[in-house]
Amino acid sequence: METATASPSPTAQTAPINNPIDICVIVAYFLLVIAVGLWSMCRMNRSTIGGYFLAGRSMVWGPIGASLFASNIGSGHFVGLAGTGAARGIAVGGFEWIALLMVLLLGWLFVPVYLTAGVITMPQYLKKRFGGSRIGLYLTVLSLLIYIFTKISVDMFSGAIFIQQALGWNIYMAVIALLMITALYTVTGGLAALMYTDTFQTFIIIAGSFVLMGFAFYNVGGYGALFEKYQNAVPVLHKSQDVARYNISMACFVPRPDSYHLLRDPLSGDLPWPALIFGLTIISCWYWCTDQVIVQRCLAAKNLTHVKAGCIMCGYLKLLPMFLMVMPGMISRILYTDDVACVVPEECQRICGTEVGCSNIAYPKLVVTLMPTGLRGLMLAVMLAALMSSLASIFNSSSTLFTMDIWTRLRPHAGDKELMIVGRVWILCIIAVSIAWIPVVQVAQSGQLFDYIQSITSYLAPPITAVFLLAVFVKRVNEPGAFWGLLGGLMVGLARMISEFVYGSGSCIFPSNCPWIICGIHYLYFAIILFLITCLLILGASLCTPAIPDKHLHRLVFSLRHSKEERIDLDSMQETERKPAQGELEISDKNKQKGHSETPGDTEQTSTYQAESRKNALRWCFEWFCGMTSPQGAEPSEEEKVETARQLTDINEDPLWRNVVNVNVIVMMCVAVFLWAYYA
Repeated sequence: METATASPSPTAQTAPINNPIDICVIVAYFLLVIAVGLWSMCRMNRSTIGGYFLAGRSMVWGPIGASLFASNIGSGHFVGLAGTGAARGIAVGGFEWIALLMVLLLGWLFVPVYLTAGVITMPQYLKKRFGGSRIGLYLTVLSLLIYIFTKISVDMFSGAIFIQQALGWNIYMAVIALLMITALYTVTGGLAALMYTDTFQTFIIIAGSFVLMGFAFYNVGGYGALFEKYQNAVPVLHKSQDVARYNISMACFVPRPDSYHLLRDPLSGDLPWPALIFGLTIISCWYWCTDQVIVQRCLAAKNLTHVKAGCIMCGYLKLLPMFLMVMPGMISRILYTDDVACVVPEECQRICGTEVGCSNIAYPKLVVTLMPTGLRGLMLAVMLAALMSSLASIFNSSSTLFTMDIWTRLRPHAGDKELMIVGRVWILCIIAVSIAWIPVVQVAQSGQLFDYIQSITSYLAPPITAVFLLAVFVKRVNEPGAFWGLLGGLMVGLARMISEFVYGSGSCIFPSNCPWIICGIHYLYFAIILFLITCLLILGASLCTPAIPDKHLHRLVFSLRHSKEERIDLDSMQETERKPAQGELEISDKNKQKGHSETPGDTEQTSTYQAESRKNALRWCFEWFCGMTSPQGAEPSEEEKVETARQLTDINEDPLWRNVVNVNVIVMMCVAVFLWAYYA
């Protein structure tokens, strides 16, 4: 049995990146990102709601696909996928290949409805679909909480692990600096800056990952050697140093016999195949088809064909993480067995600062030990790119949610300028909360980072998935059904999540004392159960209450997406009290005919503002930098406004390009099915 030599001391193994070449590469990367952001600021109109939050709805398929991928692939994926791959084998790659299918559902089934609904945020869609305000407010608050306590915390934690391994910096200073730089071009550039910088950073991420993958496979002896040596990657130290406190079984340090299988035993597998296929599909449907971060990128597209093409591009890119992250994580266990696969709590504490295991350092370990000078700096830039892309996407989307769904409730008559300022201030508030959350993230280190985020999502996301699926595809579902389904599902999910926090999730060496009936069910199985419970609650309550007439549902459900009938929005009574500047497209025929013109007071205020701006050059420069200068040119006529709204909600496609994207999606699905079958 092959074993690695004893690990060096923590100081010797960190190999900080401190040489001039690596530093120059990192600085050059940051300058390029800032240049791309400034370029996008200059070419896009960021002084309107549509310009800032939806990039003026002018994006083409390339930036959309790249931004979808970059927004999803954060540093949590590099650390989490590689770490779980090192600990358990290739099954975690199935998470990415399930997502590949979900992103196609987004482009072909969900986005057409969102476009014809004419919304910017997902709570806005639910408000139009069901009326009232409690469902939208529920979703907004829950989404913001999920962003802060799972997405942001996971990205910060995983980025911190990499920075500690690669640079040896103080963790707080490093993360705070990254958050500030990320916030800078998010606040100033809006969604356009994000999508263009995401496009640039996607190439950096993929190129750097391919380089590291090549070095990893070369050092391990090739693809075949990976699968030969992985089963023998057992740490030298695996005996308990405190028998009275714990014992170490072989299952805790010997690689699983099914490490090379995607589909594992439904009862004894760590990722049972029914849970992987059905439970993960539910979670992925929430993330890819209803989450603001992802959907917002598709809503910025020029037309539906560009949405579909962008989803296809993202789908092809999602084939890569298995080979760029999961397998290199397995290689890291082979090359650095005693570090990555440590099992003795005292030894793990010495190596990575946590007793539950050090598999999360698998990817950073490869970077700081395999990559030559210069390329190490490139890979740090890759990790920074992933971290910043993910955080920036969350900042922008949470800003959209707060501004459009909470602030407009507090101040119904807020104008464009106020909403732009509030959106940027909210990003700064998110940063403050994120920085305050860093100590909690450090204390609550999970042995498997990817399991942490997926388990928390399994307790909170299935009710949201159920509501959106039924809202889009079942006309009979109404507001009472959706609300009580969401509330009931939340109570069930919180019961499991709180119990797990109280008892602890445990580890192989220190099992949890949580009763089996509460915590013994695999979290993905629990997601299936929670989804079905929520669906039953929604359908049951909907059937016991009056149905919504079709006049309120035209172009809000999939079966009526091509309807030309007049739609009377259920929230129209509330919308008439608000300015159209608040961002929802006035797409109902009733609202289109009304038109909106500036009042004399508004015109006078605009003139005064322009006069003051001319007198104060410093103020003008600041407001240009933040995208709050008044747009130049004549105010569009009412006919032009109506035509613009019609174009933005049009889902008709050119037959030629529609067939091209349909053929491409068939090819991609064939490739995905082949890979699933090959590794099953």
